[in-house]
Amino acid sequence: MMEQSQNRLSTFVANLLATGRVAFSSAEAQKELGLPRASLLKSARRLQKQSKLYSPRSSYYVIVPPQFLKWGAPPPSWFIDDLMRHEQRPYYVGLLKAAELHDASHQAVMEFQVVTSARLPKLQAGRSRIVFHYRRNLDELADAIEERKTDTGKMRLSSPELTALDLVRYPHAAVGFDNILTVITELGPKLDGGKLAILCPKFETSVRQRLGYLCARAGHSRAADVLQASLQNDRKFRWIEFDPSQAKGGPDLSPAPSKRDTRWRLVIRRAPEADEQ
Repeated sequence: MMEQSQNRLSTFVANLLATGRVAFSSAEAQKELGLPRASLLKSARRLQKQSKLYSPRSSYYVIVPPQFLKWGAPPPSWFIDDLMRHEQRPYYVGLLKAAELHDASHQAVMEFQVVTSARLPKLQAGRSRIVFHYRRNLDELADAIEERKTDTGKMRLSSPELTALDLVRYPHAAVGFDNILTVITELGPKLDGGKLAILCPKFETSVRQRLGYLCARAGHSRAADVLQASLQNDRKFRWIEFDPSQAKGGPDLSPAPSKRDTRWRLVIRRAPEADEQ
């Protein structure tokens, strides 16, 4: 009986792959195969031991095609859209991964970064690490999220404008402001002023201040002007640290022209430097 269940699940998996699908839930397989839940889960565990299935979440499986057996899982882009539908969460691929997909990162991105409306634990998907970053009200960003085709369907991807703002909003995920400046230098020509203006009110004043400074430093004057315009009449536009991690006991507002940018009202303890291209 166990061998029969195993064969039926293996056939089900092969048929899904033949149609271009790489993920399924235990409920779907159970309904399709008519197997008791215990038998299905046991058969799935055997396929997992053979590295033919990867399970990122309980009762949810990703098929590992033969070419990825040594990896332990296919690339996250192959299944992220299906996984997030399973999680019933809005999402988009963002930050450094989005910058890479917009051809604005000259270094290999080590994490597959996803922004979603829940605080989800990171996943190790074979050789890939999927890291989730939390943001409320993703619905208000709908116009700044693009659909990108993948080898198995599609995934949601942040626009260049949303990517730039997010990099500053989540500096820890972007490996610091030197790296953010490097990415902004490459991403800047793709920033649409009109789209950026629409997005600005949906981000904190501090994010716009810091991104404006970075755009100006990278020579992207049009984007910098848009960000500056968004700060006019903003009651929260006040002096802040450019890099809070460098602050010692709060902003030092003592007179030091070389360390204070009056346009952006930023205390600059060390100006960021872009990597050489």
